[in-house]
Amino acid sequence: MAEKSSHPGWSSDDNALLILALVSAVLAALLILPYLQYVLLAIVLAYVLAPAQRTLERRMSATLAALSLITLSIFVILIPIAYIFTIAIRQGLELQTAIQADELSPDTIQDRFETIGYVVDLDLLYTTYQEPLAAGLQGLATDALTIIGGLPGVFIGITVTVFVLFALLRDGKQFVEWLQSVVPINDHVQRELFVELDHLMWASVVGNVAVAVIQAVLLGIGLVLVGMPGVVFLTVATFVLTLLPLVGAFGVWVPVSMYLFVIGRPLAAGLLVVYGVLVSGSDMYLRPALIGRSGAINVAIIVVGIFGGLVLFGAMGLFIGPVVLGGAKIVVDLYAQENADSSPI
Repeated sequence: MAEKSSHPGWSSDDNALLILALVSAVLAALLILPYLQYVLLAIVLAYVLAPAQRTLERRMSATLAALSLITLSIFVILIPIAYIFTIAIRQGLELQTAIQADELSPDTIQDRFETIGYVVDLDLLYTTYQEPLAAGLQGLATDALTIIGGLPGVFIGITVTVFVLFALLRDGKQFVEWLQSVVPINDHVQRELFVELDHLMWASVVGNVAVAVIQAVLLGIGLVLVGMPGVVFLTVATFVLTLLPLVGAFGVWVPVSMYLFVIGRPLAAGLLVVYGVLVSGSDMYLRPALIGRSGAINVAIIVVGIFGGLVLFGAMGLFIGPVVLGGAKIVVDLYAQENADSSPI
C-alpha cells in the first residue's frame, strides 16, 4: 500500500478535525447556554474560593478539600444570605404597612415641601407618569410570577452550579494547564494575560462586592440611629444598588430622608442626608483602596461592562461584564504589543 505523501499546509485530516472541533464547540455552547448564569456563578465562586482550596490541599486531598469548602460555603454563606433576604422581604412588607399607616396623602406631602419653599404638584406628576408606573408595576409582577413558576429550573441550576464548582475547585489547576496547552499563544503572553485577567476578576468581583458590603453596613448603622423601620430591607437594597454604577447608596438614603421629612422628622432627615453624603463619598476612597490592584479597569469599562453584562448574562453580568470588556481591551493591547515587537525596525 502506498504511503500518503506528506506536504506542507493543511491536510484533509486537519480539515476534518477542524470541522469536528467547530461542530463540537457549537453543540457544547448550545448545551451550556440554558444554564450559562449558573455556570458563570460557579466560575466566580471558584475564583473566590481558590486560595482557600490551595490552603486546604496542603492538609488533605483535592476532592476532600473541594467538598469541605462547598459544605462550609453552604452553611456559612448561602444559608445566612437566604435568612437575611427572608428578613428583608418581611421587613419590606412591614415598611410598606408603616408608610401606609402614616397616611401620607398627596396634600400632606405638598404641604411639607411648601414649608421649605418648594411647590410640588403630585397630582400632575401622577397623571404624567401614570402609564409608565403601571407598566413598570405590571412588569415587576410578571417577573415575580416567572421566578415563582421557574423554581424547579432554579433548583436544577443550583445543582449545576454545585457540580461545576466542585469540578473547578478540584481540577482547576489541570483545567488551566489544559487551556494553556491548547491556546496557540506564546507562554510569556499567556502568563501576562492570566495576570491581567486575575486583576480584572479581583476588581470586578471581590472589590465591588466589598465596597457594596461596607457602604450597605455603614448606611444600615445610620438608619438604625435615626430610628428608621425596615433596616435590614433597606440595607440589602443599598447593597444591591451600590453594585450598580451611577446609583449607589443615593438610591436609598435620598428617598428615606424625604420620607422622614414628610412624616414630620426634619432633624432625622437632615442628619441622614449628612451621613448619607459621607457614606456615598466614601466610594472615592474605598474603590481605589480595594480595586487599586487593577490598572486595566476604569470607570467606562465598569459602567458599560455592568449594564451590557446585565443584558447579556443576567444578574451575573454585574461581575462578568466588566471582566469580558476589560479582557477584550487586554487582548487587543497584547496583540498590538506583540506585533510591534515582531515588526522589523
